[in-house]
Amino acid sequence: MGVDALIIQDVGLLEADLPPIPLHSSTQMNNRTLEKVRFLEHAGFSQVVLARELSLAQIQTIRSGTTVPLEFFVHGALCVSYSGQCYISEVMAGRSANRGQCAQFCRHKFDLLDNNGVMLEKGRYLLSLKDLDLSAQLGALIDAGIRSFKIEGRLKDENYVKNVTATYRLALDKIIDARDDLARASSGTCQFGFVPDPSRSFSRGATDYFLNKRRNVAGEPRTPKSIGKKIGWVVAVDAKCITLEGDEDVHNGDGLCFFNQRNELVGMRVNRVEGHKIFPKDGAAQLHVPIGAEIFRNADIVFNKTLEQSQLCRTILVKMVLRETEDGLQLHIVDEDGIASTASIVVNKEKAVKVGMIEPLALRQLKKSGGTIFSAADVSLELSADLFFPSAVFNNLRRKAFAGHVEMRRQSLVRDVRNPSSNEYPWPYAEIDHTLNVTNEKTAAFYLRHGVQRIEKNALRVSTQKNCALMTTRHCIKAQLGMCAKMKMKRNAPAEPLTIADNTGAYVLGFDCEKCEMTVTKKGEL
Repeated sequence: MGVDALIIQDVGLLEADLPPIPLHSSTQMNNRTLEKVRFLEHAGFSQVVLARELSLAQIQTIRSGTTVPLEFFVHGALCVSYSGQCYISEVMAGRSANRGQCAQFCRHKFDLLDNNGVMLEKGRYLLSLKDLDLSAQLGALIDAGIRSFKIEGRLKDENYVKNVTATYRLALDKIIDARDDLARASSGTCQFGFVPDPSRSFSRGATDYFLNKRRNVAGEPRTPKSIGKKIGWVVAVDAKCITLEGDEDVHNGDGLCFFNQRNELVGMRVNRVEGHKIFPKDGAAQLHVPIGAEIFRNADIVFNKTLEQSQLCRTILVKMVLRETEDGLQLHIVDEDGIASTASIVVNKEKAVKVGMIEPLALRQLKKSGGTIFSAADVSLELSADLFFPSAVFNNLRRKAFAGHVEMRRQSLVRDVRNPSSNEYPWPYAEIDHTLNVTNEKTAAFYLRHGVQRIEKNALRVSTQKNCALMTTRHCIKAQLGMCAKMKMKRNAPAEPLTIADNTGAYVLGFDCEKCEMTVTKKGEL
């Protein structure tokens, strides 16, 4: 099928009889230490996707102690827990996040109570994070040792994918073109019929997470929904419309939103626009839009239509030579990667009524490459000036040649092959526990082969662990709400332990300020 590699979470697959396809270690394997990544390299992984929570310095440490290619998330939705270390969905809903069935508890609305039962926050999305955006950090990530950039896109639509990937393609091209030590991993070049802007697609707001700061406030407790791009603020309100101050044009059908005085997200659909006056579909009076409210656009009609019209963006440059043969024509193609192919057709030769007309006709038809992945950089002709062929002859030869060249490129592709090895490189830690997600005999066999002496099955099941953390996260609710002493915030620290509660129950928060970590544990025994 042409798959280059498999991203896997379960090391038990290394005990299976797999074909020699390269294996990449998923971020679900909790890859955040040098020791872990070094082990995965020796165990046979061809690439490692690092944990999202790492800083540039931590990435550099891992790079300096390993040679395996490293991949890092640069954009999209964030899991609030360390990936592979979230068990709340499995325990509370029977849906394992490690098997792609996450119930997204982190997007729930919670109340926050102190140890005395005092309500500190009511109905806030206390575990919901903004979306990752490291588009301005690509150069720093490259210097730190990252060679593959990962964009989260689960359940996102086609327009989102076009917009975000175009953003990163252009950013990477700019970096690569300015540096002699870098080369593109892909063939061809991209041109887009739009100016990419991730904030104009699904966006909860942007964060660089912990890449540059050991402590950061990355949550968006007001809503887990898309906010979009800020386009202005309200300067006047009447019964039918709001008056907006800002530089962005608003169009009929746009979706706008704002936060009301209770910090709740309120949406509106634009029915009509007259200058700066915006007429919502259901009127303005019942929306209670306050003067000065920031207005965001989370559905951009014109931009989305532009994205829909943008189709094939990546093309590969080719040079073509058209030659006359004894019984017809031959087209020789060499692309920018140096791959060559030749196509021929048998066709009757006719004498031209007017000498010299063959050249402009042939050039015009051969340069037509629309709908293919190729773009003609140069076309040269080795034809007699007194020949004539209908346009259809050149079109048929071009189509045949391009189809053959695609096949030649497939045949020329050198695929990476994994060399399966049953080495016994030792597991770097003294024991294993439930955080390694050992759920089958093959996974257990893998760890036994790598030096683990004994495996207690009960110790591997979250449901058997008392006071087990269902989430472990770098996101800190105290920091989010202005109560972090380490960050010298002014809000008074409440009586701990703190508890968050929703319709599934109550959960105790634990804080390790030295590690800058927070745990979420089910209140009472599981």
